[in-house]
Amino acid sequence: MAKQRFRDVKQGRIQAPAEKKKRKGTEESAHRPATLRERFKAFITDSFMILMPLMYLVFYLVFGGREGFAQHKLLGWILILVPYIFISALFIARSGRTPGMRAYELRVVLCHSGENPSFAVALLRQLLAVWDFFLFTWILQFFRKDHRTLHEILSGTCLIHDPVPPRSAH
Repeated sequence: MAKQRFRDVKQGRIQAPAEKKKRKGTEESAHRPATLRERFKAFITDSFMILMPLMYLVFYLVFGGREGFAQHKLLGWILILVPYIFISALFIARSGRTPGMRAYELRVVLCHSGENPSFAVALLRQLLAVWDFFLFTWILQFFRKDHRTLHEILSGTCLIHDPVPPRSAH
């Protein structure tokens, strides 16, 4: 077999060796379940892009500073988490991705159909995701082949790796 030139592979004249080995029906490999590392990176990104601005607004505009927040912690966290859950649910219902999920090419889909969840399902998923802060739900994904967590099982959703399609230049 002749040596393949990179230029020919790059320009699509011949297939790369890795592409030749793929069998028909393996297109689904692009939609593999999200790993714990990918989930964590997306969560951290969402925390900085969505949660931190909400925390700033609640800390300084609603309570007038950290001291005011410290006196009303329960109300403060409710005022932070409720909008966060709604904003995340809106992103998921609209495109299947939050900004963090988009950055790491993850997408929430309905497991039975592969479509984006409705707002009600996305809201249920995000409400149940509060339980992810407890250890037993993170452990659950290590024992499942599809890496689904408790809130995904209960809401019927899956978090998959799905490359972001390029945006059209309109």
